[in-house]
Amino acid sequence: MENKGIVQVYCGPGKGKTSVAIGQAIRAIGHGKTAIVIQFLKGRATSEVDYLSVLEPNVKLFRFEKKNKCYEDLTEEERFNIRNGLNYAKKVLVTQECDMLILDEVLGAVEFGIISDEDVVNLIQAKDEEMEMILTGNVVTPKLKEAADRVVSLEIIK
Repeated sequence: MENKGIVQVYCGPGKGKTSVAIGQAIRAIGHGKTAIVIQFLKGRATSEVDYLSVLEPNVKLFRFEKKNKCYEDLTEEERFNIRNGLNYAKKVLVTQECDMLILDEVLGAVEFGIISDEDVVNLIQAKDEEMEMILTGNVVTPKLKEAADRVVSLEIIK
């Protein structure tokens, strides 16, 4: 499988970042690999990736935010839940539970100060050299851009 072990970022104001990341996960399972998707702010009612349940156990989805709110409207308890997503990502890295780890909307958690870009850089540095990691969100910080192997900006043209 190509792209083995690299860190990719899908960012920008456009739609489709999660879809591209999930497409990478589906491609990975086609090569006999496993993926874990951790969503940091998609809310309870998000159904765009509910179809992933039919791909279990090859793709597992975990959501750490339970409300349908914007980052700036979250309570401290909800922010704590999102930080638990980061803790779970650390556990996945230590136990090497998957071949691909997708941190969906993690860039938003960084953008709104729920977690730091240094926290995410530490995750990147802790990953096994064989594991592929994908980060999504609107804005990528210079530190995360530097830590990634590939950064792709998606935008709506029309």
